[in-house]
Amino acid sequence: MKQFLKWTLESIREEDSSFSWMEEYRYEWAPLAKSAVSQSVEGKTALIVTDESHEWFAKYILNNINDLKKNRPLLPFYPLSNCFPHLQVMKSTQELQLLEDMLDISYPNGYYIWYIGKGDHPYTKIAYRNDDSFLWIMDEEVQNSFALRSVDKLLDIKLLQLFKLFDNTLSAALFGDLDLES
Repeated sequence: MKQFLKWTLESIREEDSSFSWMEEYRYEWAPLAKSAVSQSVEGKTALIVTDESHEWFAKYILNNINDLKKNRPLLPFYPLSNCFPHLQVMKSTQELQLLEDMLDISYPNGYYIWYIGKGDHPYTKIAYRNDDSFLWIMDEEVQNSFALRSVDKLLDIKLLQLFKLFDNTLSAALFGDLDLES
């Protein structure tokens, strides 16, 4: 089994040169991805939520994360908006607490929020409340998040590359090729 950071670097370098940008960001990426992968392997549910401009990416994740061709266990990844369609109108702390109570009941093994989008979007209220959230934040530096720039001309490609890295990390962890403890 390989150590997480070393495995991440090797995976980045195995890709073509268009993924070389990620080498310098691997130190920010590794602890966040390690946490999300560990939670998934432990049986927690990932609830994906995005701002409006990244809904396409959530659909991409959901269409690909449990592709049967991967020959691995199916993992619980769901869109939060399908589980709770009133997410857009939630404003108060009390409403957010009621949602969290429902999610605690619905997912007894636990859950984490995977948020992709702008840091000032209303959906971040639920994502920021959960310390275990997997945050891909646009245009802001937020603690315990992976920062991206929405004006980056290659943003869509970078999102797809990051998903591929995350998905490969999941497979490596599930198949025992990756040490999540180190």
